[in-house]
Amino acid sequence: MKYENIVEGVFKNRPNRFIAEVEIDGIVEKAHVKNTGRCRELLIPGAKIFLQEHNNPSRKTKYSLIGVMKGNVMVNMDSQAPNKVVGEWLRQEGIYQNPTLIKPEQKYGNSRFDFYIEGNGKKSFLEVKGVTLEENGIARFPDAPTQRGIKHIEELMQAKAEGYDAYIVFVIQMKGTHHFEPNDRTHQAFGETLRKAGKAGVRILALDCLVKENELVIDQPIPVCLESNTIDQGL
Repeated sequence: MKYENIVEGVFKNRPNRFIAEVEIDGIVEKAHVKNTGRCRELLIPGAKIFLQEHNNPSRKTKYSLIGVMKGNVMVNMDSQAPNKVVGEWLRQEGIYQNPTLIKPEQKYGNSRFDFYIEGNGKKSFLEVKGVTLEENGIARFPDAPTQRGIKHIEELMQAKAEGYDAYIVFVIQMKGTHHFEPNDRTHQAFGETLRKAGKAGVRILALDCLVKENELVIDQPIPVCLESNTIDQGL
């Protein structure tokens, strides 16, 4: 996926989850933060950031914060981007060769999954999680407790039990990580549920991304570590 009208700035502070104060060409502006996660390790005063400029007079903010430099690594922070790049990846045969149906936001019982896919004579539900937290080369999710995330995993297990293929895809919104693991320190129950899902046959994938100021593209799978041993749940 590509962005238009990208400008460079400097992060100043974050008064609330939705707004950042940024400096662009020496002028302090307010920008919409396209990620409600904590992102404390990313949004550090003085960090170089990338913003999308909007020409919409009805918007409350002229800019959206979509990327930040963490050292020499650019991290995409746009929480809407993972679903978009997974949609592109699915159409490029990420799961099934010659997929016959890719439907976003598919209702299933009392649930709504990010994607429903048909191909190769199979039917699948898929959930997407964007990952911006990296620690010592390890990509981790979540960066804050998420009961909603647990609910999604439990629903995928139910779909698997009823005969569907089920996938959860962690989109690592950067390069340079060597494996993914659940962030037990932040939300142990999420990690426990993810491990349960893996044992129940839910396919757990982690995919890193090529990140540019104006572009995000899924690149390579990285190993998933659920227990003490690394599990590569490749396709």
